[in-house]
Amino acid sequence: MELSFRWYGENDPVKLQDIKQIPNMNHIVSAIYDVPVGNVWEKERIEALKSSVEKEGLALSVIESLPVHESIKLGENNRDHLIENYKESLKNLGESGIKTVCYNFMPVFDWTRTDLHHRLQDGSETLLYDHEYVQTIDPVTTNLNLPGWDESYTKAEMAALIEKYRTMTDDDLWENLGYFLNEVLPVAIEHDINLTIHPDDPPWSIFGIPRIIRSKESYDKLVTINNAKNNGICFCTGSLGCLEENDLPEMIRAFGDHIHFVHMRNIKRLDNHSFVETGHLSKDGSVDMKAVIKALKDINYKGTIRPDHGRMIWGETGKAGYGLFDRALGATYINGLIEGVNQS
Repeated sequence: MELSFRWYGENDPVKLQDIKQIPNMNHIVSAIYDVPVGNVWEKERIEALKSSVEKEGLALSVIESLPVHESIKLGENNRDHLIENYKESLKNLGESGIKTVCYNFMPVFDWTRTDLHHRLQDGSETLLYDHEYVQTIDPVTTNLNLPGWDESYTKAEMAALIEKYRTMTDDDLWENLGYFLNEVLPVAIEHDINLTIHPDDPPWSIFGIPRIIRSKESYDKLVTINNAKNNGICFCTGSLGCLEENDLPEMIRAFGDHIHFVHMRNIKRLDNHSFVETGHLSKDGSVDMKAVIKALKDINYKGTIRPDHGRMIWGETGKAGYGLFDRALGATYINGLIEGVNQS
């Protein structure tokens, strides 16, 4: 198991010089954030990103994310052209030595929270999802934007997208995911890239649109599309842990050959599908973090783990969930868990 840290590039207030001071931290997770979704990631841009990481003595080990265009998810007529661009980006990443690429198949919203500044009892700020509040909102008819929504869409564009997805079933979205994977996996396999799909966040339908990557049954269906190890999983304890019925250690042991990237964070489940993000410690939330690390050891997991979202502590400001201090504490905690299970 190798520790990694997400970095948002040169404009990230968290600098590589800070990240590399975290004990046992050698790997960076990043992406090219200014290329429009659907366009090719040129090799020169990938090499420039890689070089900026390596000059600090770190390794660019995971790309998170190479986004999937909405037209691919919707199965629209222009998807073949967009998929060809995706293949070209994968080829360029593989030729640049990138072996793990994360993506998601969430319609419209990558993730949804209702509050980025929820104050915990200790005075820290964290992310909150209030399901009852979400149920009162229709993004087609309201002017309200929630945290995590893609602001590159106009109000009319977002409404049109949502209406398209509302005509789809889960089976329709699965069919489009299968079409996409059957096209891109041969390129991933040729270039020894593990594609890892991130679970839906939260892992249930919102706003009347389908979401399909949320449970053991979802992963059973995913590997049925193609059982190659390159058809992989980004195992996110925070997203999957929102559902009490998800037995995370059992899921890890069931799909070990397909897990190539792990997000470690804790959440505390509240009433009626609501949840709050907590510190990483098991006692602070609903996820048994030690049991997760133990299961990863049981499958002899050799890939990267990153401390996922952190609280804002000690007066730090910046991108919600992605400050330095609490994620560094999370990395240190994960270090201790790994050392503990290795010695037990």
